Amino acid sequence: MLLRLLLVLTLLLPALIHAEPLKIGSKRFTESYILAELLTQVARPHGPAELRAGLGNTAIVYAALQNGSIDLYPEYVGTIDREILKNARPSSLAAMREQLRPLGLGADIALGFNDGYALAMRAERAQRLGIRKLSDLARHPALKLGLSNEFIGRGDGWAGLAARYGLPQRPTGLDHGLAYDAVAGGQVDVIDIYTTDAKIGHLGLHVLEDDLGYFPRYDALLLYRLDVPQRHPAAWAALQGLAGRIDEHAMIAMNAQAELQGRAFDAIARDFLAGDATGGEARSGFAAKLFGADLARLTGQHLTLVLASVGLAALLGVPLATWVAPHAGPRGLLLGLCGVLQTLPSLALLAALITLVGRIGALPALLALTLYALLPIVRNTCVGLAEVPGGLKLAGEALGLTAWQRLCLIELPLALPTLLAGVRTAASIAVGTATIAAFIGAGGYGERIVTGLALNDHQLLLAGALPAAALALLIEGLFGLLERRLRGRLRR
Repeated sequence: MLLRLLLVLTLLLPALIHAEPLKIGSKRFTESYILAELLTQVARPHGPAELRAGLGNTAIVYAALQNGSIDLYPEYVGTIDREILKNARPSSLAAMREQLRPLGLGADIALGFNDGYALAMRAERAQRLGIRKLSDLARHPALKLGLSNEFIGRGDGWAGLAARYGLPQRPTGLDHGLAYDAVAGGQVDVIDIYTTDAKIGHLGLHVLEDDLGYFPRYDALLLYRLDVPQRHPAAWAALQGLAGRIDEHAMIAMNAQAELQGRAFDAIARDFLAGDATGGEARSGFAAKLFGADLARLTGQHLTLVLASVGLAALLGVPLATWVAPHAGPRGLLLGLCGVLQTLPSLALLAALITLVGRIGALPALLALTLYALLPIVRNTCVGLAEVPGGLKLAGEALGLTAWQRLCLIELPLALPTLLAGVRTAASIAVGTATIAAFIGAGGYGERIVTGLALNDHQLLLAGALPAAALALLIEGLFGLLERRLRGRLRR
C-alpha cells in the first residue's frame, strides 16, 4: 500500500509543481503595466501564469519579489544598482548579479531599450529662461518643481541630483500620472520624466540635458527569483525570446497607445507580439470602462474585502468593548488605541503589514481594513451599553439573573441598535478604504482607480469610484432597513 502511494506521488509531483503559476508583477506606471502584460502573454502558453499588476513603487514590488509573492517583474539596471543594491558608484551588470545571488535573485533578459530618468519643462518656458541643461536650473531658484514621491526619496533621485548640481529648489511631491497635466497647465515648471514617456513629444516638452552625467543607464530587463528557470523551464525559455526585441521607439509607441489612445494594456501587448504596431481600436467610451468585463471580478473582490474586514472587526471589537465598557480606565485605553489606529496613513499601515506578514495581496489589506473598522464598532458598543437604563439592570439582579445573563438578555439586546449603527459606519468606511487594496495587488475597484492614476485617465478613475459609491449606498440602505426593523421589534 505504501509503495503504491509513493508511486502515485512520484507521478503526480511534476504535475503539481507545474500547476504552480508563474507570478509576474509590475510597478504602478504605464510602461511597467505594458511590460508585465507582455511577459504574461509570452509565458501563459507554456504553463499557468498570474499577473499582479500595479503593486506600487520599487520598494513594494521588490519586497513582493523577496518574499515570493511574485516570481519576476520588469526592472531597470540603474534602479537595481542605485535603489535596490544601494551602490554608491555605478556597477557592471555582472557585479550586480554577484550581489543579487546571495539574495536568491537574478537579473537577466535585457529587453533592448533604455528608459532613463530625466527632468523636463515646457519648451517655450525653457527657451524664455535660457534653460537647456540641468545645471541651468541652479540660476532659477524660484522655479516650481513637481517631482514624483518615489523620485524624491530614491537613492538615485532628487537628493543626489540636487547635491551634484547645487540646486536650491524644494520640490513638491506629485503623482507621476498627474505631473504632465500639472506642467502643461503651468502649475509646476519642472517634472521628472521617464525618457520613453509618450507625452514628452505630445506636449512639446524640453528634456534637460544631464550635462554632469548624474543619471546612470536604465536598461530594461527582468529581475527574478533564481529558481524560476528550474520551476518554469518552458515559460523561462519563451521569455528569453524577448531579449533585445523592444527598442526605444517601440516602447514609446506602446506607451502612446495606452496614454494617448486609451488602449487596454493586454491589447497593446497582444498586437506587439503579433507584429502589429498600428494602434488598433480607438479609445473605449466611459460606458465600456464602467461596465467592462472586469466589473464582476472587481465587485466580488471589493465586497469580499469589505464584508470580511467588518465581520472580523465585529468579532474582535464587540467582545472587547463589552469587557471594558463598565471600567473607565480600560475603556478609555481601548478607545484611544482604536483612535490611533484610525489616524495611521493607509499606505504606511499597508507597508508595515506587508513586512509583518511577509506577503502582499489580500491578507495585509484585510488586516488593515479590519483595524480601521474597529473604532466605530468599539465606540458604539460602549455607548450602547452605557445607555441601558440602570433600573433594568437592577430589575435583572432582583430576578436573580447572573451578570452574564443580564448582559445577554437585557443589555446587549437594548444596545443592539447603537451597536449596529457602529457596524454600519464601519462598513461605509471600509467600502472607500478598500480601494487602497489595489496598491498591493488585492484587487477591488481600486484597481481601476490606480490604473487611471497611472494613465491620468479620468474616465477610468470615475469607472472605479462610481461602483464604490454605489456599493456604499447599497450597504447604507440595507443597514438602514435592518435598523428600522430592529427598532420596531424592540418597541413591540
